[in-house]
Amino acid sequence: MGVTDAVLAVDAGNSKTDVCVVSAEGDLLGRQRTGPFRPHRLGAAPALAALTPAVEAALATAGEVRLAHVSACLANVDFPAEEEAVEVAMAEVGWAPSYEVLNDTFALLRAGLDETRGIAVVCGAGINCTGVLPDGTTVRFAAVGHLSGDWGGGDHLWQEAMWWGARAEDGRGPDTTLRTALPRHFGLASMAELIEAVHVGTIPEERHRELGRVLFDVADAGDPIAVDVVRRQAEEVVTLAATAVRRLGVLEEPIDVVLGGGVLTAGHALLMDAITSGLAERAPKAAPRVVTAPPILGAALLGLDRIGAPPAAQERLRAAFD
Repeated sequence: MGVTDAVLAVDAGNSKTDVCVVSAEGDLLGRQRTGPFRPHRLGAAPALAALTPAVEAALATAGEVRLAHVSACLANVDFPAEEEAVEVAMAEVGWAPSYEVLNDTFALLRAGLDETRGIAVVCGAGINCTGVLPDGTTVRFAAVGHLSGDWGGGDHLWQEAMWWGARAEDGRGPDTTLRTALPRHFGLASMAELIEAVHVGTIPEERHRELGRVLFDVADAGDPIAVDVVRRQAEEVVTLAATAVRRLGVLEEPIDVVLGGGVLTAGHALLMDAITSGLAERAPKAAPRVVTAPPILGAALLGLDRIGAPPAAQERLRAAFD
């Protein structure tokens, strides 16, 4: 067998990074997973170097390939200077003769749509939104947390639940079932014990987001405080999407709103119902739909787009992920 032309796709997030090698015909040749991508903490070159073992393992699985392009959709790459720094580091690594660095919202958008027209809202560890039109018009948000006006996401929600539970226990706030449900999840007797365990690291960081699931369970049981938090999260998703619709100038036109990320794909009925009703009120022609396909599919499809792969290759790749 000869050498196969291929695309290297990367979807890097706050908690995990997926890497795959896809042939120009749409065959999934190799796939690996590694840890989070944090160039804002490590620097672009060290963060990219941390992905190298996963890239090499995916290439080893793929066999004899010639990489034509790298399609990298990356979390924590929100500003032009950050994109440029990663592009410089990627050029130095030299995986392929061409490459494209985008924010990870573009991977979700492409995974959910076959056209370059739509809005993507991702709510995983954080929350972000991107809107794109065929003429290249793009709407983006800084999405670096509280200082850029953000509210919500998995990392925020578990801390918000802790905040209400702590204040309920010490008397600064109204009572809520969160006061007992949160510590009980880790076999603890009180919020005081839970706060200490989180603070000193007895409960490892990778388990903190489990408290977000407790928040949704308590909300489903009708606790008013938890319900208000979930509805606030829904309002933030709606606000991002409706703002993107308005800024794109398509309020009077049908447009898809792709929803993804762990918080939005978990099937929380209260959250999703509030998002659906909120969008119907503020952007009536926007059609929300949850995309459960992994964002790495979107990154790979973008790579196939860039090398001019035919529609049959894209269909083959979607089938591989299905």
